[in-house]
Amino acid sequence: MPEEITWRFVLAIVIAYCLGSISPSTLIGRAHGIDIKKEGSGNAGTTNALRVLGWKAALVTVIIDIGKGVLAVLIAGQIGDRNAMMAAAFAAFIGHIWPVFLKFKGGKGIAVAFGVIVTLNPKLGFTLLLLIIIIVLATRKVSFGSIIDAAVFPILCWFWEPDFFWYSLIMAVIVIIKHRSNIQRLIRGEESNINIKWLNGDKNPKNKGKIEESRK
Repeated sequence: MPEEITWRFVLAIVIAYCLGSISPSTLIGRAHGIDIKKEGSGNAGTTNALRVLGWKAALVTVIIDIGKGVLAVLIAGQIGDRNAMMAAAFAAFIGHIWPVFLKFKGGKGIAVAFGVIVTLNPKLGFTLLLLIIIIVLATRKVSFGSIIDAAVFPILCWFWEPDFFWYSLIMAVIVIIKHRSNIQRLIRGEESNINIKWLNGDKNPKNKGKIEESRK
């Protein structure tokens, strides 16, 4: 935590929060006449964008969500010091979860979290990315990968980015709380699987990028 709060520190936080509040999936949905918060899972994130709007919208969503996290930290680095960068990373994440532009109803923070983490500490960011990819490919459950990643995040931070530990702990708790309905479905064995058809041998190009849900 900073020993002294300066106007540069505050400015970095404000900019980061505003960047975090930008919701690409919501904007893309509106362009198609769709309220993504009322479709699919109701979450304004990449997975629901893929489910409701297709792979192109999902790709744009994840790129912007990651990018706004990266940009928030980089701008903070130009304005202030390392403490400002860490505070901005947290502010961008909070902006995504509770965006001022969308009545404080945002996404679950996975993509933007990756953006801020990989900018602060590439080793930490890419380790968490590899972990979630392995889990999702093994279980076909994005929510499970996200929850495990969130749980592991503070542990890795303790060793690789100790100054960010308390921020990481709060972020992890928020992500897990945001996934509480997913946790309940996982416990009941009712959580949806994500099935990228072209990764499973479907040669029909019309199915590329689509997902189908199945329940055990």
